[in-house]
Formats: sequence, C-alpha cells, structure tokens
Amino acid sequence: MAREIERKFLLSHDGWRRHVARSVEMRQGYMSSSPEVSVRVRIAGPDAWLNFKSATLGVSRHEFEYAIPRGDAEEMLALFCAERCLDKTRHYVPQGGHVWEIDEFHGANAGLVVAELELEAEQDQFDRPDWVGLEVSSDPRYYNVCLIDHPYSRWS
Repeated sequence: MAREIERKFLLSHDGWRRHVARSVEMRQGYMSSSPEVSVRVRIAGPDAWLNFKSATLGVSRHEFEYAIPRGDAEEMLALFCAERCLDKTRHYVPQGGHVWEIDEFHGANAGLVVAELELEAEQDQFDRPDWVGLEVSSDPRYYNVCLIDHPYSRWS
C-alpha cells in the first residue's frame, strides 16, 4: 500500500530562494473529494499524473499516483475540474540530505508559500533550515484540496 509521509511548514523568510535547484509550474485540478479520498489530476512541466489521496489529517496519508499522458490530463482538467483547479510554482531546495518542496501559489491563493518535506517514516529526523517557520501539517486549511474551496485570499 502506498503511503505519503509529509510535513508542511510556513516560511519565516525568503532565504530559501538562494538555494533553489530547480522550479516547475504546476496545475492541478480536483475531480472529486469526499471525507474519504480526493481524486486529482496534476500537470507539472511535460509530465502528468492521476492521484488518489486519503482525506485524513496529519503527516501520514495513503496516496496512489499514476503517470498519464499530458494530453489526457489537459482534457481531464477541462472536462472534469472546471473551477476546481489551482496553479503554483514548486521550487526544489536541497538541504541537509533532504529535498524541500516549496509551493508558491498563484491566483486566488497568491501570497501563500508552503514548504513540504517528504519523509520515509513519521519519526525521521531532519535538519530544519532557519527559513522554516510554523508547522501546519495538521491544519486542513493548508491542504491543496481545501485551498480549492477556501482560497488563501479569502482567509480573514
């Protein structure tokens, strides 16, 4: 069974930008979401995936991801996702033996920047760069699926 162990953090400053190894534009749309699972399609550069993720809180969730043709992904976004899409730039920042994924959101979520770190096990230790701020792994507002219906620009 596939499992994703991911921690999410806000950023305390922009010092991470000088360590970016590469960046990629992403568009993802949600075809379905329920209390049990979200189903999304994602395009990142020339690649595309279909993804199923359990809708549970916390750092560990079930996730299944399958590569699909980019043309199919574009059609799925147009046919099935309508307004349930978000755009972001993902920056990859290698630090302390791990690669941090910094998501800089656009559109209705502009201004939100979140650092994610995927781990092998929940108890894995990692270096925490000084630009990493408050952990928000258990706050559903920061889940991409929640940002679709409650975008950052509308938070009070």
